[in-house]
Amino acid sequence: MATPLRIPLDVDVPDIQPDYSAPFFEGFQVIASWILAVAMLVVLVMLILAGAALAFRGLASDRVRTWAGESIMWIFLAAAVLGAASGLFAFFVNFDFGF
Repeated sequence: MATPLRIPLDVDVPDIQPDYSAPFFEGFQVIASWILAVAMLVVLVMLILAGAALAFRGLASDRVRTWAGESIMWIFLAAAVLGAASGLFAFFVNFDFGF
């Protein structure tokens, strides 16, 4: 004769939350914040230089104007990608510059 199997109907399963309190996570956050900020500043400076070189003829040489004309769309694309990455990083993680 087989014994009936008893299944408890009220199992209490606690919520599982990840623990991000390890010290190196804060270090990763600071490093990523600085990398994104520096990259955005570099791209902004490149965009300003390329725009100024194309807008004002006497400001830059022909070689710089040629470079600006050939690469201004790539600079815009880099600014858009870095802006999107920075926005997602700020939304999910938040910037932390270690101050």
